[in-house]
Amino acid sequence: MSNFTFTSEFLLLEFSEEWELQILHFLVFLVLYLATLIGNLLIIASIALDHRLHTPMYFFLVNLAILDISAVSVIVPKSMANSITRSRSISYFGCAAQVFFYALFISTGFAILTIMAHDRYVAICNPLQYESIMQKRACVQMAGSAWTTCFIYAAVHTGFISSMSFCSNVVNQFFCEIPSLLNISCSDLYLIDLLLLLLGCGLSLGCFIFIIVTYVHIFSAVLKIPSVHGQRKAFSTCIPHLAVVCLFESTAVLAYARPPGNSSPGKDLAIAIIYSMVPPLMNPVIYSMRNKDIKVALWKLLGIRHASDTISRIVQ
Repeated sequence: MSNFTFTSEFLLLEFSEEWELQILHFLVFLVLYLATLIGNLLIIASIALDHRLHTPMYFFLVNLAILDISAVSVIVPKSMANSITRSRSISYFGCAAQVFFYALFISTGFAILTIMAHDRYVAICNPLQYESIMQKRACVQMAGSAWTTCFIYAAVHTGFISSMSFCSNVVNQFFCEIPSLLNISCSDLYLIDLLLLLLGCGLSLGCFIFIIVTYVHIFSAVLKIPSVHGQRKAFSTCIPHLAVVCLFESTAVLAYARPPGNSSPGKDLAIAIIYSMVPPLMNPVIYSMRNKDIKVALWKLLGIRHASDTISRIVQ
């Protein structure tokens, strides 16, 4: 294949050559996208309007919901537009923007999940020092550090991608993701960016190990609580977060830990849809189903007073 030092556009993977299936893809993505937006916006609104939820845990949950909305908004609308216009193209700068913002939002999301594990550890293992450790200023600083660090990480990745030359402009995915672009690169910077990608995976694994070790300490502390009601209340604040972490990690492993020779465009496409769209869609569902405080706030937001009062009595 010829070596392009610069290409003005990339061609994304299309779902089907048949017009009816492209319309079906558009409708399915539209439903998933709207469900993700509505679910996360409900979480944000319910927390913002309920003063009882103005605590560090829910502050970080709002950050996570914003990141989920942002991540799907970077990749899904363009794919939907391509389907409805029967196009595969994305501009070079549009592709670079997808790489940057998707890397930023996904990495920041996992950093926020790691901070949330620390928040639960302090709340359960050091409850008397919780207010002094998890002050509003400290929470803002932790969230700001996560955003800043991941911004630098995404910027460095995007910088190396922008400096590459490509042997082809056909991206074997429905959006511009870093591994797919590395596969069509014929630049000397390939190894450098591959090392950066491995570094990102290493940091992700490190965060996951930190979360697991943290929850080992949390569960050992919870089991020492003499009251069964106290144990249930502690678990009710931990289980949703741990479920979200497991969902995030499992979809990431599904995407990046597969044998390289055992893949096909159709399988890669299906896996990409799962790891890019399922976590943002399911996160608000997990929190709203397993967290009674969120349930009460959601019922109040939706104006269902009777259900809200019933759940409040159960919580008390």
